Amino acid sequence: MTRLVHLSDLHFGYERETLIYPLLDRVNQAKADLVVVTGDLTHRGRSAQFAQAAAFLRQIEAPMIAVPGNHDIPLYKLADRMTKPYKRYRRAIAQNMEPVGHVGNLRVQGVNSVDPMAWQRGVLTAAQMRRVVQGIDPDCINIAALHHPMQQRPEVDKALMRGAPEALALFELQGIQVVLTGHLHIWSVGAFQGPEGRGILQVQGGTALCARESDLQNEFAVLDFDGPELIIQRHIAPMDERGFRDPQIIRFARIDRRWRKLG
Repeated sequence: MTRLVHLSDLHFGYERETLIYPLLDRVNQAKADLVVVTGDLTHRGRSAQFAQAAAFLRQIEAPMIAVPGNHDIPLYKLADRMTKPYKRYRRAIAQNMEPVGHVGNLRVQGVNSVDPMAWQRGVLTAAQMRRVVQGIDPDCINIAALHHPMQQRPEVDKALMRGAPEALALFELQGIQVVLTGHLHIWSVGAFQGPEGRGILQVQGGTALCARESDLQNEFAVLDFDGPELIIQRHIAPMDERGFRDPQIIRFARIDRRWRKLG
């Protein structure tokens, strides 16, 4: 069995301060083989916020990879967003914004879906798609980790990331099996309705630490890959409670190249 922890949308600078150490405790208790952070480490991409995020990440007792989110680049300083959008991210978090994590039989490819030209929406370019599929390992469960979802529920009022339908079709055809995303502060897990059927499972994380009350709760996920089965623990901390509840358990199995929910 190989274990991942998926964190997203930490939003340091607008974080739920009382939940920082309960979150760290839960993450470290999971004893993950790899922690994957899918963007929005900060709320406004400021140096002090990146310092907070970096201090938090240093306390995670597991290997970790991260990708940026749209909140990790300047919003109001347009010149900086156009000319040096990732300067602070690179200085505080990592130079490589599309890192690879390889643990056990899992290969996780980070993808930077941020579009400085359209601050919120996100984009996957043809070159990025090629890099992802060129790195696919046929002997592994191949996972893509990015900030923006590749498919959204009909009720979501934000525009879907540019390039998402094309990337979904290509990734499914070439053998990506799981996609980890964030951005919407809404939990969602399920198999894509792609051209090949249900060959990719998207785990869309909610916000791990943002203090915005309208989000109602903070959460993160633990993913256990065991042969063809995937067991997901969803850890939830409601805004009106002091910490995390016992996790909800969701089970999937990959059968004939399709994901099926169990139970």
